[in-house]
Amino acid sequence: QVQLVESGGGLVQAGGSLRLSCAATGQLFSTYVMGWFRQAPGKEREFVAFMGWSGATTYYANSVKGRFTISRDNAKNTVYLQMNALKPEDTALYYCAADIDGGRNRLLRDAYDYWGQGTQVTVSS
Repeated sequence: QVQLVESGGGLVQAGGSLRLSCAATGQLFSTYVMGWFRQAPGKEREFVAFMGWSGATTYYANSVKGRFTISRDNAKNTVYLQMNALKPEDTALYYCAADIDGGRNRLLRDAYDYWGQGTQVTVSS
């Protein structure tokens, strides 16, 4: 069982920045692919970014590319999402997720085995 706990959300003005963190339990964190998703009110949960176990592989949704950066610290069992140039349309509940089995399309929710409870990001105009 893997537990994921997100933090770092909050209220920020458009153009501002936030850094989300996701702390994971377990000794095998360095083998997991980690992803970030978000869900705005009335919308489906959507992919934001993922990072491979070593950090060498990253992928971003077009909507956040160039503004968001995913990173990880395997020694701390933590993955981060640095969000810059925030827009009101980035307002959502942000979730981190862990893919422990691999071999699936990591842009899709079904690829991930464990999820955090989410942290709210609100961007005011």
